Amino acid sequence: MQNKEIFNVFFREKPAMMLLGLKNAKSGVYASSLAKSIDCTYSHVVKILQQMQKAGLVNFEKQGRLKLLTLTKSGSDVADHIDNVRNIL
Repeated sequence: MQNKEIFNVFFREKPAMMLLGLKNAKSGVYASSLAKSIDCTYSHVVKILQQMQKAGLVNFEKQGRLKLLTLTKSGSDVADHIDNVRNIL
């Protein structure tokens, strides 16, 4: 439990978990399923994802009425580094 607490000192939990959730997904993910998996509201997830998209970490791919989420190369690199830090702690 202490490792999780120190991890949260360095990283905001929900955005970090969103990147890790996208990294560990076998294929593209929808914002609603990501929100459920990290126990967060849909609107909060979308707000954070929009910021991540502006930073070049996440792509939105429209499929009909739904938007599929994927990590960019930069997003994948950031997620890898977050995962490495989490494993060290």
